Amino acid sequence: MPLLQQRKQELISDYQVHETDTGSSDVQVAMLTERINRLSQHLKTNKKDHASRKGLLGMIGLRKRLLSYIQKQDNARYRALITRLGIRG
Repeated sequence: MPLLQQRKQELISDYQVHETDTGSSDVQVAMLTERINRLSQHLKTNKKDHASRKGLLGMIGLRKRLLSYIQKQDNARYRALITRLGIRG
């Protein structure tokens, strides 16, 4: 379930750290959160899609590692990001 190009651009512009930023940790976490939310909705209707479930767990693990990195670098930025995305920290 790839993200549409328009939605990607919206996420990048909302979460970028500076003007030319396209791949900072904040942007990556925002994109992963969007993909995780979409895949979670898919799995609610397709309960036996175990391949997608495995991919979802991988994405959750990657997001967790990125959030851990952000927390080590700047705890205030980490708190602001998880509040803005509406995820537990």
